[in-house]
Amino acid sequence: MQIQTHAWEQSLLLRATEAIADASVAETGFDSSTLARAHAHCEAMTAVHSKSFHMASALLPLDKRRAARALYAFCRTTDDIVDEPGGDHAGRLAAWRTRALMADPPQGDLVAIAWTHARLQFGIPMRYAEQLIEGVARDLSTRRYRTFDELASYSYGVASTVGLMSMHIIGFSSQAAIPYAIKLGVALQLTNILRDVAEDWQKSRLYLPEEELEAFGLSEADVADKRLTPQWREFMRFQVERNRRLYDEAMPGIGLLHSDGRFAIAAAADLYRAILTEIERRQYDVFSGRATVSRWGKLGRLPRIWWRSRTVHR
Repeated sequence: MQIQTHAWEQSLLLRATEAIADASVAETGFDSSTLARAHAHCEAMTAVHSKSFHMASALLPLDKRRAARALYAFCRTTDDIVDEPGGDHAGRLAAWRTRALMADPPQGDLVAIAWTHARLQFGIPMRYAEQLIEGVARDLSTRRYRTFDELASYSYGVASTVGLMSMHIIGFSSQAAIPYAIKLGVALQLTNILRDVAEDWQKSRLYLPEEELEAFGLSEADVADKRLTPQWREFMRFQVERNRRLYDEAMPGIGLLHSDGRFAIAAAADLYRAILTEIERRQYDVFSGRATVSRWGKLGRLPRIWWRSRTVHR
C-alpha cells in the first residue's frame, strides 16, 4: 500500500531521516539495583500520568515495556519543566537536556538513568531526543499557530519524535515505517489539542490554527467565552474528521513493526483515537470538562484492536 502524503509532511520527513543517521546500540554501566529502582520509578510515573499509555505499554515484552515507560518518563519530565510555574524554565530545561543526553547521568536522577539505558539499549537516535526537547521548548516562546502547517511542525517536535523513538524500541523492518510514525504522532498531538482547548487557554496558549478559526467565522473571543455556537461545532467537526483521517493513514505502518509490538502501538493509537468519539458525544463541548474514555471502555476495545493489529496490511 502506498502511503498518502500531504505537503506539510515533506519537511518533517527530512528532519526524521536526517536524525536516524546516528542510531547505534551501546552497553551501559548501570548496576542492576539502580536500574530496577529507575524502571520502577518510570513505571509509577506512567501509571499516574497516562493510563492509556500504561495500559498499551503493558502489552509489550518486559524489556520493551520498561524502555517504553522510560521514554514516557523522559518526555513527561521534559514537558513538566516547561509547565512549572515561575522560575527559569529555559535554564532548567537546558540542565535537564544535559543530564538526559549524557552517557552517565547522575546516580540520583532515576528518570535520566532509565531513559539513558533505554536509549543506548535500543539504539534510539540522539537527535530525536534533541528534537523533542527543542519542540517542547517552543512552548516558552510560541503560543499561537497561524496555519496547520505550522502546527504540524510543532506536533512533529513534541509527538512524532516520540513515535519515532518508540519505533526503535519496538523494532521495524525498514525506514518505510518513518512517514507512518510521523503521521501517527501528529494525529495523537491533534487529539491532545482538541481535548485540552480549555486547559491550554488557561495557560494562555491556543494551538488551534488561526486561519482555520477565521474560516469558520471564529476568533479567540469565542474560545475565551466558551461559546458553543453552530460555527464552533462545525469547526470542531472539521478538526475531528481530519484527525481521524490521519489515524487511518497511519495505521498501515503497524505492519512494518516487529510482531511483538504491533498490538501495543495499535492499542496506544486506538485508545487515544477514542477520545474523538467522546468529544463528539459531548457535542464538541471541550470547555466544561475533559473528554476521557473509561477504563472499561478501553478494555472493551482491546479485542478488536488485537485483531486489527494481527491483520493490518503493510
